[in-house]
Amino acid sequence: MQHQLRMREREQQRILQRQQRLEAQAAREQQRAVKAAELASARAAKEQQVRYVEQRRAYAAHRTRMVRERVEELASLLASYVPTEVLWPTDLLRSEFQPRPFTPGPELAAASPAPVWEQFAPPAPTGWQRVRSSGYQRQVEQKRADFEEALAQHMSREEHRMAAWDAAVRSHEAAERVRAEEVEQSNAQLEVLRQRFEAADPAAVEECFEVFLKAAGLPVNLPIDVEVAYQSQPRRLLIDRRLPGIEVIPPEREYRYVRERDEIVSSARSPKEVQQRYADLLGRLVLLTMRDAFAVRPGSLVEEVAVNGVVAGRNKATGRPEDHVLISVSATRAQFEDLVLTELDPVACLQQHLNAIVSPHPWDLEPVRPIFDPDLSRYKRADSVDVASQLDSRPVLVEMPWKDFEQLVRELFEAIGMQSWVTQPSKDDGVDAIAINPDPVMGGECVIQAKRYKKVVEIDAVRALAGVMEDKHASRGVLVTTSWFGKASDDFARRHNRIQLIDGAQLKYLIKEHLGKDVIPGAIKPSRRRGPSTRS
Repeated sequence: MQHQLRMREREQQRILQRQQRLEAQAAREQQRAVKAAELASARAAKEQQVRYVEQRRAYAAHRTRMVRERVEELASLLASYVPTEVLWPTDLLRSEFQPRPFTPGPELAAASPAPVWEQFAPPAPTGWQRVRSSGYQRQVEQKRADFEEALAQHMSREEHRMAAWDAAVRSHEAAERVRAEEVEQSNAQLEVLRQRFEAADPAAVEECFEVFLKAAGLPVNLPIDVEVAYQSQPRRLLIDRRLPGIEVIPPEREYRYVRERDEIVSSARSPKEVQQRYADLLGRLVLLTMRDAFAVRPGSLVEEVAVNGVVAGRNKATGRPEDHVLISVSATRAQFEDLVLTELDPVACLQQHLNAIVSPHPWDLEPVRPIFDPDLSRYKRADSVDVASQLDSRPVLVEMPWKDFEQLVRELFEAIGMQSWVTQPSKDDGVDAIAINPDPVMGGECVIQAKRYKKVVEIDAVRALAGVMEDKHASRGVLVTTSWFGKASDDFARRHNRIQLIDGAQLKYLIKEHLGKDVIPGAIKPSRRRGPSTRS
């Protein structure tokens, strides 16, 4: 018994030792796994840090490349931006009608599946039901009635869907015809403009040249605004060219990544280089404007081009916004054709060859005395015509020539007691007429827009009038139309509180009241119908 007891003790001791060895081995394996995970995590963190540094350096290199490309783009304007070969500036506005495919909604395009008898048929009788066949026959008759009713409803829905389809097709075709007519009318008006342009009509020449000069492809963030006046007798084109501020020149030369601080820092371009590049850019933009103006055909229209380069700034004495003329130059076609634009120095060309007046410190917005008044008139006025006296019995306003309609609006405001005149159609900033109320207390300038429309005037036209009022600092704005306004337009005008909307019905009344003429607006506001429409 003692021997057996000792044997059991030894066996238990061996089991305990084996268990301890297994636990120690598991602990060592766990330690090795933890250490391997720590090493893998450290390697991953190191690799991630390397990738992060590479990404930051690549981003810094990208920004440096963008800055250099921008500087090169501005320095190569005369070489890179070749004028488009356009025989007539109106070609830029001409459009071709592109039909749109008919795309019905899913509720019209997809037909609902027709009911089938198998969906309604009762299960065949079995067992005792076979004996009582009369009950099964009644079920069949009831289900057959249900099936016939469902089939009739389906056919009715399909008839309505096909009717809606036909109506949608007709509506689409009508809309396409309207679009085609609008494109045709627009191109016809452009043809008239082209004929006036060929005849050297000043208004047409100014409008076409502004379209062409604004269409010149310039780098981003460079202003494209120009204003043009044309003197037909000396065949001289006067251009006010909007120029950018010095901030258009990148002040940074390059970027680099500083790993110790985890920052991307830039090295600045010297102020002298920024100033030189800015003066060079202004000269290039002025020469580019003159080149594009001389490129328009026929060349017989323009013999001389004069440009004022204008930059927006502030008066240092008053702090108010003010335009500064930094370059003023004039050249004949013969003088300009002598130049090799891709090889010259812009500032030297302007000062030494073209005898331009150039600001000695354009970066400080130091203005020069221009060779011609940069204000080409705030509003280009047109000669007044007595349209009201030419109206026959009950004329249709929407069918009147647009110029006569605008003159009629002018006469109406004069009859009401205001002083007004019609602006020239070439470049009126969205203004058809300006009316002045001489009242010393309630008076002021009123911007007027006349819309000879056949359909509802969109709210965008009302918003545009508000923008013109702010630009012209007008006290009031009036939008006159032969048609009507929607609820959104009325709500906008009510919130604005300084815009008055006059629709066709009100215009008819005012003309009758103040001019003694009975007119027909010509545009009928559609009535709103409730309920589904029916086909005859």
